[in-house]
Amino acid sequence: MPLPDLPPPQVDAWLSLLRAPRLGARMLRDALARHGDAATVLQAGPRAWRALGIDPANDDALLHPRQQAEDRAWLEQPGQHLIVFGSADYPPLLARAPDPPAALWVRGDPTVLWLPQLAIVGARSASAGGLANARDFAATFARGGLVVTSGLAEGVDGAAHTATLDAGGSTIAVSGTGVDVVFPRQHAQLAARIAAQGALVSEFALGTDGRAAHFPRRNRIIAGLSLGTLVVEAGLRSGTLITARCASEAGREVFAIPGSIHNPLARGCHRLIRDGAKLVESAQDVLDELGPLARELGADLAQRLAAAPAPTAHASRPGARQTQDPEYAALLAALGHDPLPMDELAARTGLTVASLSSMLLMLELDGVVVSGQGGHYCLGSKTR
Repeated sequence: MPLPDLPPPQVDAWLSLLRAPRLGARMLRDALARHGDAATVLQAGPRAWRALGIDPANDDALLHPRQQAEDRAWLEQPGQHLIVFGSADYPPLLARAPDPPAALWVRGDPTVLWLPQLAIVGARSASAGGLANARDFAATFARGGLVVTSGLAEGVDGAAHTATLDAGGSTIAVSGTGVDVVFPRQHAQLAARIAAQGALVSEFALGTDGRAAHFPRRNRIIAGLSLGTLVVEAGLRSGTLITARCASEAGREVFAIPGSIHNPLARGCHRLIRDGAKLVESAQDVLDELGPLARELGADLAQRLAAAPAPTAHASRPGARQTQDPEYAALLAALGHDPLPMDELAARTGLTVASLSSMLLMLELDGVVVSGQGGHYCLGSKTR
């Protein structure tokens, strides 16, 4: 359903603006800054649109919207969402990136966009070793509580998504098409798994086919959503390097796996390392680097969810509000004072890695749980 803070007139206005053929994200954000909300932008009329620099070619689509009914019907289906720039649900990391999209169409669970993410990207024609690295790193990150974000492409992207899902984690696929169009087609089953265990995301309107110009725009979203970007394999002219550049421009960490000097798909990684990317030999290298950043993002999430209640007699001890939830109670019962890995906690509680990641983050922010190296967790000093 449309977001609760977006009443129907605003939804309709957004659907009209997003269907305008030459109204880019930057211009739309400028229009919102000038007029306050989407409905006011739409009501301002052609003269005001000219003052904003909006191309007259958009006028017909803005004055006579044609696909609102279809788009609205799509939004009314379970698990299908529109998240707009400036709303409380818009991912905070992406909002701080250069040129954030005006809106995101989402199939799946939109709350995963707020969880700590790592982008894994690489060559479509990756080597067997590169695919193995993508799978191993992705599975380790999933067990460590990170959401893995990638672009649903063949090669490294597909391997990273699949391994994350197989490890019980959440993954986000950012596409260069509408979220109702799967590209490449052979990833239709994978896309369905991602929508069920994470989210498919796009800034492109429903029904949009893949075009070459769309994929660099997709790459900036992958980088903008993530705390860091890991490049597994890339040639010197690979589009993967665009994602790495976007990550660097957004002030995010860039990691690269080195390879043989005889492997042309290692040369892009070697260039990134020469330019300042961090050389990594294991997933733990990345987890150690991103841990503090993930906790900072968790503080944003806690604030959004109003995680800290007003002091009451019931809430005077750490974790009291969580113990009222059966799943939190099961997790607290499974934890001890000796650090446990994520997969052991999943086995003890029967909860998925994705659910555990979010719950452990909340408990850590309360001081109930302490995270250690390698994605291990134990009870904090407040419970001893």
